[in-house]
Amino acid sequence: MRIENRIFTFIVASMAICAQASAITAVRPRTHHKRFRHVSFHHIYYHPVFRPSHESLLIQNEEIDRLELPRIEDDEQLEELKASGDLVAIVPSESLRIAPELPANRRYCRPWTLDFLNDISNEYYKEFHQQLQVNSAVRTVKVQAKLRKHNRNAAPYEGETASSHLAGITVDIQRRGMTRKQVQWVEQYMVPLKEMSLIEPEEERHQWVFHVMVSGRYEDWRAAQMQEREPQETVPSAAELRTISEQQSSSAQGDGN
Repeated sequence: MRIENRIFTFIVASMAICAQASAITAVRPRTHHKRFRHVSFHHIYYHPVFRPSHESLLIQNEEIDRLELPRIEDDEQLEELKASGDLVAIVPSESLRIAPELPANRRYCRPWTLDFLNDISNEYYKEFHQQLQVNSAVRTVKVQAKLRKHNRNAAPYEGETASSHLAGITVDIQRRGMTRKQVQWVEQYMVPLKEMSLIEPEEERHQWVFHVMVSGRYEDWRAAQMQEREPQETVPSAAELRTISEQQSSSAQGDGN
């Protein structure tokens, strides 16, 4: 009887151990599968056309020097440039909105930068019926220095790679929340402009924005584009000229009577 009890106890214990081992084996593949899916999605999502680089920062600062623009030191200098019209206000529209957290005194940029912003937002709205959002525009050296303390990825406030926001020629357009199709549309819109050295864009990964420096050359290029689009004067056809001549002749006879 004792031997039978021992055998029964041994069988029950063996079954319990086997059940636990089966449960552990069944769970492991699921955990591994989840991790694999997460990592692969992460890598697919970020493939920027305009990857941030040291060279890009140099190009942006070279343009500021070419235009002989100042790096705005403080709020006093910022207000002077607003008053002189060197900086213009970014105004929300049907196609453009401004991030609520952007301070009112920094919702300004250079006139040609505003032209670019209005142009791209209008075309984007025509395509997707959604607004583009401006997250950042002009900054002062003091603001950039504070930002640098809290954000290691922020550009310096001085030197050859200083932030181009300091000259008011750059805006950050929000990329977060865009679909892949929308991101690609913006990239393709900017590619020819970059090739003509009219803009210098970067797709920032940590802030998820399009950082776009707009060259002063954009103003002249845009004016030339608008002139080409203006309707040309049409030369009247022979039939139209005959009709005009007959009307004038009839009018002259009436005056004689």
